[in-house]
Amino acid sequence: QVQLVESGGGLVEPGGSLRLSCAASGSIFSINHMAWYRQAPGKQRDLVAIITNAGDTNYADSVKGRFTISADNAKNTAYLQMNDLKPEDTANYYCYVHVRRTRWDAGVDYWGKGTLVTVSS
Repeated sequence: QVQLVESGGGLVEPGGSLRLSCAASGSIFSINHMAWYRQAPGKQRDLVAIITNAGDTNYADSVKGRFTISADNAKNTAYLQMNDLKPEDTANYYCYVHVRRTRWDAGVDYWGKGTLVTVSS
């Protein structure tokens, strides 16, 4: 089993910054990619940013230039630096990882429980 622990959410004023962290632990042989999704009330869960184990990244158009995803592979931890936050960024942010638990494993998806980000004055 794999556990994900997210941290860093909270209340911030528009224009402010937050940094989310997601630490994966447990039966991990390798992590193929890690990502952050978000879900606002009444809306679907959407991809915010993704990073592969090679360091390739991709972002939702709405956060390009403001958010940066990074990872510490040695610590199995992903980060999401969020700058110039806007009220429309308010949502629950979920960490996602695609993990190989053994060398023969094709890979399994795991989700964190989410951390709330509220952007309001």
